[in-house]
Amino acid sequence: MDHPTANAPAASAAPIERSLLQARLATLRGEYSAGQRLLAEAEARAATLREQLLRIGGAAQVLEELLAVDAHPPAAAVTAQA
Repeated sequence: MDHPTANAPAASAAPIERSLLQARLATLRGEYSAGQRLLAEAEARAATLREQLLRIGGAAQVLEELLAVDAHPPAAAVTAQA
């Protein structure tokens, strides 16, 4: 049978370990918070980049359509020029 306190830390070492654990926890919380900020910034940059790519793609499509119209003028325009 297991002793009820077999998994519990030793009472004599608890104050030192507790302060170390608290310090480490504070460090980890700070790192986690900083990581969340960096992730939010990266996601915002990604959203901005996606918007820019959509605008660039739209502008390129308009230019391609204009070039296609210029390459194949309507029949009436060809007849008028002749």
